[in-house]
Amino acid sequence: MSQQIDILSRITACVGSLSESERKVAELVFEDIDLFTEASITDIARRAGVSEATVTRFARSVGCSNVRDLKLRLTRALAAGRRFIQDADPSDGPGVVYDIATQTLATNRELLLQADIAGAVERLDNARQILVFGSGGGSSVMCQEFQFRLVRLGYAVSAYPQSLLPRMVASTLDPEDVVVVLSVSGYTPEMVDSARIARQYGAQVIAITAIGSPLAANADVALPIVTRETDLIHHPSASRYALMAAIDVLALELAMRHRDRARDKLRRLKITLDDHRGGDDRQPLGD
Repeated sequence: MSQQIDILSRITACVGSLSESERKVAELVFEDIDLFTEASITDIARRAGVSEATVTRFARSVGCSNVRDLKLRLTRALAAGRRFIQDADPSDGPGVVYDIATQTLATNRELLLQADIAGAVERLDNARQILVFGSGGGSSVMCQEFQFRLVRLGYAVSAYPQSLLPRMVASTLDPEDVVVVLSVSGYTPEMVDSARIARQYGAQVIAITAIGSPLAANADVALPIVTRETDLIHHPSASRYALMAAIDVLALELAMRHRDRARDKLRRLKITLDDHRGGDDRQPLGD
């Protein structure tokens, strides 16, 4: 069995084909995974009410070479975080979405306002072209959000929310270009490598990422974000709120730097949209 396969998912998939005694071992795994990873095969058999031979057969039935291999895989599952094994109950139901968003924004507010926003804005404003890289869930979406925010202000900006394209594009850049790299962790290899390649060819790199991360170390300006993910794993990653706030701050600063130009661009955009969709004059600009 591949080392990358989640053993708990594997056990769940195999339950229907297990013998009655082997199912008792499976039940023990989900009932007390800590005991299973720490106890001897004798204690596991006693607790499950089966023979030691059954425990060994169970390990092989779920694709492991022996009980030791099974325990190693269960330990690996635990290393991913207990919150991915045991559910956390939100105390506020749907309201927890708003609570987490508020907490994330409050945590990042002062951190971002103390960063080199002026340096990032200066580089963006003077760029021949702006390229935005993101890979993964939130970073890919926010990569495109960055493009949407700046294109309406008249900037030449392109988004590359893939893994290989940023690396390819980075190798074509010149010193007049600016790259914005989004990565919550700052450890995604594709993003770190793309930033490094872009700088090798003289392009300026702005990173919105974690403090002290490899990506931050490969950026000319690093705008820091911090995330404290809760045990409620079913809630989408709160890091999206921090990324969006940083993007909005940069977009606002760029718009205020050229108020007349921004006003003209936005008015033209509004007239075009109103002509297309109708409605009152308070509708958002294409959002």
